[in-house]
Amino acid sequence: MLFPLLGILGWILAEPQVGLGQTISGAGTTAAPFLKIGIGGRAVGMGEAYVTQAEDVTGLYWNPAGTANIPSLQILLNHFDYIADLHYEYAGLAMPFRNVGTFGAFFSYLGMPDIERTTVTFPEGNGEQVSAYSFAVGLTYARALTDRFSIGGSAKLVKETIWHSTATGLAFDVGLLYRAFFRNVRIGMCIANFGADMQMSGRDMLVQHDIADNIAGNNRNINAHLDTDAFPLPILFRVGISADLARDFLGMENYDWIVAADAVHPSDNREFVNLGTELRLRNLVALRCGYRQLFLEDREGGLSFGAGLCLRLPRGTLWLDYATADYGRLDRQNKFSLIFQF
Repeated sequence: MLFPLLGILGWILAEPQVGLGQTISGAGTTAAPFLKIGIGGRAVGMGEAYVTQAEDVTGLYWNPAGTANIPSLQILLNHFDYIADLHYEYAGLAMPFRNVGTFGAFFSYLGMPDIERTTVTFPEGNGEQVSAYSFAVGLTYARALTDRFSIGGSAKLVKETIWHSTATGLAFDVGLLYRAFFRNVRIGMCIANFGADMQMSGRDMLVQHDIADNIAGNNRNINAHLDTDAFPLPILFRVGISADLARDFLGMENYDWIVAADAVHPSDNREFVNLGTELRLRNLVALRCGYRQLFLEDREGGLSFGAGLCLRLPRGTLWLDYATADYGRLDRQNKFSLIFQF
């Protein structure tokens, strides 16, 4: 009963705006779009079809319920050289406690190099440097209710800053993960970024204005405040299914051949499907490929490839994951991540 209820709730929360006689996608109408940047080289290499595969520290982003199944402390370090000289960083850790659940914490940051401020008087720049960045910091809790069913949630503080103005909001994620009795097929759902609207404020909103420019001799420098609009967060509803064809269907114990599919319903765009697959040998070496945003109109790119390597260390395990994703006219992006398990 819980799965259908969560599905209906996610569909309602993420329903795009509907106009008279037509629908609009809502693209570009939300605050904090950096919350939609996928993390983890494995996830990106599999076309972001990952809501059922996030049974490690990357579940802090993809599906908090997945972190309930990690065996010990895991730490994630993620770096992306993003489009237009932007850089994206993500760090997280998750730690299981017996009979209590898994606790996690994460931090994400999207930044850019400072740029010189331009004005009407100084169109080439006035020497003042302007910065802009966005970040989110949050906490996660997950628990396995049975050996096949887990649930988890996250709360995060989201902040965007440009020059002297900021917008702050609070958002929540909730997810479910179920491993079926039939061939261990995995089914998962996640609602991400549900929270209050964000509105820019700060000293940049203070301006001087002439309220009666048709009257000679009046004060042209009346202090005024610009009232900015509030924008919603980019809610994402994901539902997915995956299976290990090699291990659970063909009985090949030394191999894993995972196929996965996610249906995604964002609040600021139309629905699409992510597809991905991974071939893994003895949990040591993996090859991946996938396709993002299938069936989405006006998408840029979509095809992705990736590889992974597992290294056994004296006091733990290290996963190195790499992915390259096609963003069409925005070129191809290379993405790296490291996961340490102790």
